[in-house]
Amino acid sequence: MERLLQYLDDLDDLYGMVGLINERLRRFIYTLFSYLILSAGAIAGAWLAMLRPQLALATSILLFVVLLYRSVTARPANWPQTA
Repeated sequence: MERLLQYLDDLDDLYGMVGLINERLRRFIYTLFSYLILSAGAIAGAWLAMLRPQLALATSILLFVVLLYRSVTARPANWPQTA
């Protein structure tokens, strides 16, 4: 009986190890995807700036204004919740 419990404990450890590996893999894929999206945006911005500089300038100013507005009006992360 004790041997069976030892096998079940080993299976439980194996299941936990697979879960930890899955979490690391998920985090790696998320980070890789984020870098790819950031790189694609930078390449697209550089391509737009070379192709049509005025449109690239207008787009960058519009994005800057939107981000500035969001940073001024957004509630801080540690702001207390009111119910």
